[in-house]
Amino acid sequence: MHPISEQELEQTRNALAPTLDATAAILPWLARPATPRFAPELNQRWLAATARLHQTWSNRHLDGDDDLRPALFALYAICLETTDTDCLRFGEALASAADRLEISGEHPKLVAALSAAIEALDEEKGLEHETFGERCRHFAQRLETLLAQRAQERSPLIDRLFIDEALERVEAMHDALAALPPDAYALKTEADELAQHAEQLELWGVMHQARRLYKLTGNKPASLEYAWYRQRIEGEIAHLTQLLKLIEVEGD
Repeated sequence: MHPISEQELEQTRNALAPTLDATAAILPWLARPATPRFAPELNQRWLAATARLHQTWSNRHLDGDDDLRPALFALYAICLETTDTDCLRFGEALASAADRLEISGEHPKLVAALSAAIEALDEEKGLEHETFGERCRHFAQRLETLLAQRAQERSPLIDRLFIDEALERVEAMHDALAALPPDAYALKTEADELAQHAEQLELWGVMHQARRLYKLTGNKPASLEYAWYRQRIEGEIAHLTQLLKLIEVEGD
């Protein structure tokens, strides 16, 4: 391997000079923070509104639905202020879904879609999230599709068999919760099995609620020793029962 001559080094430097100059010119721009797309005050109000909606949606079976529509439409008002096309479309889809729930009651698939959309809103960057527009388009499309769909025909026999089994699992959950000490393992097992069966039948609302029970039990099994936490689980089981009864009504 022969040593590199001064002439070769000089040629290499000359060849790299344009690239190095361009890189040096770009670096100060890369170091600058991205310019916010929205006013900081508007984003702070968005974050407060999404936090309120997330909490209201999560606790609606304990606190009731009275604050759900106000929380949804408070967020929609901010969507209007952004004048962002994707955000406006998403806000309109949320508002329409709220109207549908109030008129027709909790449709399982619509509940699942709303749950996913509201969960996705619960993040710290708010309007300035890198994928904000993509998220808005995705969840708006999902909600719009569900709102436009007609109720699909289901097999009454399959639904009846599923409901019978699901109600047995619900009863087992009550027994596990009433045991001394409460049987967290049995609660998790019944909720997990129910979620899997509901997913196979595309009963998304039941699936989501069963998974919610599974997480509430599995993440804090020791909390079952406290009466207030057992009451919370009871409320979630009661809502699961309501969703199962809704399937019966739709099948009639």
